[in-house]
Amino acid sequence: MTDFERARRHMVDGQVRTAGVTDADVIEAMLAVPRELFVGDANRAIAYLDLQLNVTPQRRLMTPMTVGRLLQAAGLGAGRSVLIVGCATGYTAALAAHMGGDVVAIESDSSLAAQARANLDRAGTRGVTVVEAQPLSGYPSRAPYNVILLDGATERDVTPLYHQLSVDGDLVGVFALSAQPQARRVTRSAEGIGYRPLFDATAPVLPGLERVPSFQF
Repeated sequence: MTDFERARRHMVDGQVRTAGVTDADVIEAMLAVPRELFVGDANRAIAYLDLQLNVTPQRRLMTPMTVGRLLQAAGLGAGRSVLIVGCATGYTAALAAHMGGDVVAIESDSSLAAQARANLDRAGTRGVTVVEAQPLSGYPSRAPYNVILLDGATERDVTPLYHQLSVDGDLVGVFALSAQPQARRVTRSAEGIGYRPLFDATAPVLPGLERVPSFQF
């Protein structure tokens, strides 16, 4: 067992399981996907710490614990169509693909999108299409999706993405709409859109989903 494999095991046992993640597919994916390939060379030694790691001066990755809890809430499985919004370097997309999802991962930063493609290739991940797109645009040509997962937080309403969900599909992410951000699962039904809170959470806000400043006199 390599040092990275040991660190990955410690991450899962000490951060992910203790946060209430019990889904066997999530656990197996997080043990299998080499996070050190997705965090940049400067962060490889700390890839498995409970940190929001900076991958550019403006972008940070969510902690492994938060990613694990969101994946568990999303209910991914083989053959499920998945849209990852704001995929950054591709780690969450790799986990979703390992769990059997048919994944589209969108990223507004062209250099990060290129890194995500390279990282997924290095990790031997298949079943992920990385597309340059703004977060609220989604990727309608592959819609509808069974699952949409925000790979970061939103401070804005994301209604345009709800229209790309299948009936009974779920959008899962961290909603920083108030002083206390929380993870939510938003479900599209035949009757409309409803949501339920999942857990209190913090996550870096995705570019393009920042709060729009209100006009002040």
